[in-house]
Formats: sequence, structure tokens, C-alpha cells
Amino acid sequence: MKFRVKLCQLAASVSLVAAGAIALSAGPAQAFVFKANFTEARSGSDAAKGDIFLESVTLEGDKVVSDFSLINAVTIRENSSTGAASADIGDLVETGTAEEDLTPEGAVAVLGNLNLNKIIDVEDSGSFVMDLHFEQATDKFFLFERGRNSRLNVQALDADGNTIGNVLELSSRNWEYAGFDIDTKEIGSAQQVGSLGISLMDLGVSTGPITALRLSSEGKSFNGPDFKLFGKIIFSRRTKRVPEPSVLLGMGVAAAGLLSVNRRNSQEQGA
Repeated sequence: MKFRVKLCQLAASVSLVAAGAIALSAGPAQAFVFKANFTEARSGSDAAKGDIFLESVTLEGDKVVSDFSLINAVTIRENSSTGAASADIGDLVETGTAEEDLTPEGAVAVLGNLNLNKIIDVEDSGSFVMDLHFEQATDKFFLFERGRNSRLNVQALDADGNTIGNVLELSSRNWEYAGFDIDTKEIGSAQQVGSLGISLMDLGVSTGPITALRLSSEGKSFNGPDFKLFGKIIFSRRTKRVPEPSVLLGMGVAAAGLLSVNRRNSQEQGA
């Protein structure tokens, strides 16, 4: 009888855990919050109009990330009409030009750098689909949205450009204030910028780092997201580690020992 009771209790516990796991998987993505560390080239009322360079981001636990994977290619799959998604820059930004009729080159020009005042601007009722390719593999993404009043769909792509995982719908109304405003050529006054981080887990991907995302907006209900984003480099080409001499010596000794054992075994078998 006691065994039967314990078995029933165990079954009930397993059921609760399973139900909780299902509820968790069906719930909204948690994403993560980060602090943007940036430098403004201008001050006062002109700060929002000039260059604003991202220096690093601070994650939970005071971990600082400063080695970013930038966008180096863009595929525009859909753009509902001329100017639905366009390249936009701050009124007093030193270099670069705005581009109303967006081209892949224009998209890379505003997204592929650390200047937070160069963005993709989307009209309030505009819809688009873009594949954004990063120079190096990443497992975390740092998004910025001007206005904090729009929605944006994000999905991961595999190496062949196929969608994987799940579509993550984000609402910048819930994002944290990034600590700066921008005033670009497409608008008449400065607006706050929100920030949010997303991980591969949020995208439903468990196969490892990726190099491309698909972003999209579905028209008027999405209220034209105006965005910029960066990836976090996983393995930097600039930080390849060379083993210490003592480690190399130890590896050599181990290899010599293994070779000696193999030779001795071969001789014994030959005898």
C-alpha cells in the first residue's frame, strides 16, 4: 500500500513537471536586458542628431561585451513600397547618406557599423522581409528600436538560408530605455531608443551559433519598427590562443610515451 501511494505521488509530480514544461515552452520569450555603453560626438540638443558610437554592452553580472559581429550582407526579400523600409541617419551624422529606395548596399551601409544613429527606418504601415548576415557566428543579439512603439518579427536562418526555430514577435513598447535619443532625417524631433537582447534559446535554436537572422514587419499593426542590431562574436579570429611552452612539452612527452607503448605492444605481438 505504501509503495502504491508513493508511486501515485511520483506520477503526480511527473505530471506537474511535464505540465509546467509545456506551459513554459508555450509562454513568451524572456529575452534579456543589457546596458548600452556609448559615446556621443555632440552635446546638448545636438547630441541626438550626431554620431553615437556603441562602445560595449554590460550584461547581468557586470559582464562586458565589446567584440561585436557586424552585419556585412543584406538580402531584401520584400519591401511593400518605395520607402517602406529605408536607410536613415542622424541629421548631423558626419558620414553616410540616407536612402529612401532601399538597396542591399544601403542597408549594409547603415547596419554594418557601430554608429547607433544609422538605422533602418520603416514607415508606420510598411511591411518588409530582410535577411541580415553577420560577419562572424553569434549566439546573442543586441537590438535597438527608435520610438519604443513598434513590433518586429525575428527568426534564425541556417547556413543555407532556411528558417529554423520559431518566429519571435517582439514589442518595443516593453523594451528598456537604452539611455539615448536620436533625431534622424525621417523624423522632426528626437525620440527615445529602446534596447533588448535575444539569445538562440529565445529563437528556439539549439544547434549552435548562427550567422543570419530574418527580420520582418507585417504592416500597419506593427507600426513601422526603426531598428539597429549587433551580434556577439563567439570565437574571435583575433584571439586564437597558443598553448604555453610547458603545455606543449607535456603533450610531446605524452605522445612519445604513447608511441613507445605502441612499439612495445607490436614487438610482443610479433614475438
